[in-house]
Amino acid sequence: MEENNTFLGNDNFYKQPITQTLEKNYMPYAMSVIISRAIPEIDGFKPSHRKLLYTMYKMGLMSGARTKSSNVVGQTMKLNPHGDMAIYETMVRLTRSNEALLYPFVDSKGNFGKQYSRDMAFAAPRYTEVKLDPICGDIFGDIDKNTVDFVDNYDATMKEPVLLPTAFPNILVNPNQGIAVGMASNIASFNLGEICEATIEYMKNDKVVLSQYIKAPDFSTGATLLYDEEEMQKVLETGRGSFKLRSVYSYDKKNNCIEITEIPYSTTLEVIIEKIVELIKAGKIREISDVRDETDKNGLKITLDLKRGTDPDKLMTRLFKLTTLEDTFSCNFNLLIDGGPVVLGVRGILREWVRFRIGCVKRRLAYDIEKKSDRLHLLEGLAKILLDIDKAVSIIRHTELESMVVPNLMKGFDIDNVQAEYIADIKLRNLNREYILKRTEDIETLTKEILDLTKTLGSEAAVKKLIAKQLSELSKKYGAERKTQIIAADEVEHFSEEQFVEDYALTLFFTRDNYLKKVSAVSLRSSGKDHNLKEGDVILQEIDTTNKSDLLLFSDKGNVYKCKINDIADSKVSQMGEYLPNLLSMESDEKIVFIHPTLDYKGNFLYCFASGKMAKVPVNAYATKTNRKRLQNAYYMGSPLVKIVFLGEEEHDFVVFSNLGKALFFNSAKIPLKTTKTTQGVSVMISKKGSVVSNVVLASESGIEDVSYYKTKNIPAMGNFLREEDNPNKQMSLI
Repeated sequence: MEENNTFLGNDNFYKQPITQTLEKNYMPYAMSVIISRAIPEIDGFKPSHRKLLYTMYKMGLMSGARTKSSNVVGQTMKLNPHGDMAIYETMVRLTRSNEALLYPFVDSKGNFGKQYSRDMAFAAPRYTEVKLDPICGDIFGDIDKNTVDFVDNYDATMKEPVLLPTAFPNILVNPNQGIAVGMASNIASFNLGEICEATIEYMKNDKVVLSQYIKAPDFSTGATLLYDEEEMQKVLETGRGSFKLRSVYSYDKKNNCIEITEIPYSTTLEVIIEKIVELIKAGKIREISDVRDETDKNGLKITLDLKRGTDPDKLMTRLFKLTTLEDTFSCNFNLLIDGGPVVLGVRGILREWVRFRIGCVKRRLAYDIEKKSDRLHLLEGLAKILLDIDKAVSIIRHTELESMVVPNLMKGFDIDNVQAEYIADIKLRNLNREYILKRTEDIETLTKEILDLTKTLGSEAAVKKLIAKQLSELSKKYGAERKTQIIAADEVEHFSEEQFVEDYALTLFFTRDNYLKKVSAVSLRSSGKDHNLKEGDVILQEIDTTNKSDLLLFSDKGNVYKCKINDIADSKVSQMGEYLPNLLSMESDEKIVFIHPTLDYKGNFLYCFASGKMAKVPVNAYATKTNRKRLQNAYYMGSPLVKIVFLGEEEHDFVVFSNLGKALFFNSAKIPLKTTKTTQGVSVMISKKGSVVSNVVLASESGIEDVSYYKTKNIPAMGNFLREEDNPNKQMSLI
């Protein structure tokens, strides 16, 4: 791209197009994070993991005693220059003690913290000790047999592997999470035995039904996976999807407490305890008298002391909903394939791993063939001198110049330079028939081995058979029972808020100054006092309902606020109640003008606007599947709202009044029902000479004895002026 920099008269500042800046400065950084840091490769490792484990391998930590973690950290800095603490934190997650991995790579001694704890800090590297876990023997395998490529380290002083020749699909066996630039990766772990079996079957038939062998992910922290067949199939085939993990608990009847011993992999015990305490303080959970962390050397334990009469199973069902005792694991199987990020399902990952592993095995076979061929070549030369050992001795003894020994041997026995060098280096004491016969006995064996290896190398089916055999052995050697148990999602009890809400009759009192009182029927009957209201305030609505109802609150800004009545604190007649702007987090100049409680969202609303138009909208237009707190554009805002009336499921007679003293009788059946909340409705009272609608009331509450005088054949109509006997002072108004 042609540069387009403009000098701004200063040595340090240039005007440059933002696209050019991003391409030159940001993109290299983004690609570095994606390729060299955050996203794992087909061997299941990020560069930081690979550098650390390879360093431990070169230190000889596959066997013998453990060494101080500080020693490993220091040695790893030859490959990873990002700092000692960054390296040590990487090591911590790989250890058996931390319990982050289903199959740990580092055998550890000391405090390495725990995956399930946020605050349990790991000890400093000078106190802890490590060595490689036995499973690493199958991670490195034949790494010294040219199975993978090597590159220079950051200062070109030593070599490091590009990938590790893992003998099993480690990318699926241990969990991996990474956040790059513009993308992320979150790979779940699966049971080693299930993965090995599925891989063997996949190599036989790439259309195999994976769910027959891979049940579901398996995590080091255990817990219970709520199995959804459709969602799990999506994970296996696409690498995306989610599933829920639920904590494991038991009820101690003797001490009346719940003991939680396994939690989802994606949360921590501190997060769970803090949320439970928060719920207790907020009064949403009243059944728990104490919550504490009793985690010890035996493992995780969160204890909940219960109040007498508490049903532990119902309480836990509620806690599963309100806390991360039940949590969602979202899958994003994003990994690097040939240097580029790709999201693959389990099937796609197995395809790439098999391709990678076949390459490793073929390179190992080629290496073995080369080494055995070299050995065979030397022995064939040695066999030639067996025919005349004395001749070989004579050639060496009668050669005057040392430099001519090899050429003379080559000429005397018709052998090449490599064979002659080998013979010339044999000790004098070994120049006997017995020694040479013992060595040359291997010629036949080597010839057969090379033939077999060459045959295997030329057959992909034979290579796959080797891989399958090794996978079968690994499964027997390291396979273990699932830690995460599986249960069908539709077989467990799910939280239903209604079943935990105490239901009782109550009355809502809504005032002009936006106060709301929730008074139980029992409290209302026992109270002999008048309502305590703010000075000058009056009650606008008094509605009987129940504690399980939803409450719709309409504001003058065209919004509808929704809440559960059981979330509103009980009040008394002697109290002022809840101030709605604070309760609903309303705008500073916003006011509630109408409230309506509902259990089933049945019935209709009638909206009356100053323009003379009226709209009829069903209550179920405000029902939402999600727990939304505010609905915008809840009604028509093109004309000032005069009043909202709840019709129920029946039609009613109304009288509408104008500010010029006119009245009009009509029935709500003449107003068509619209499902659109923002409908402007139809004209009812015609506005003329600046008149506007001032009120609408039920005909029975209008104070007009003979409403037929104000009745017209059709609407819209202008209405009639109020007669003298229909005293306007009797009219009810909310304005």
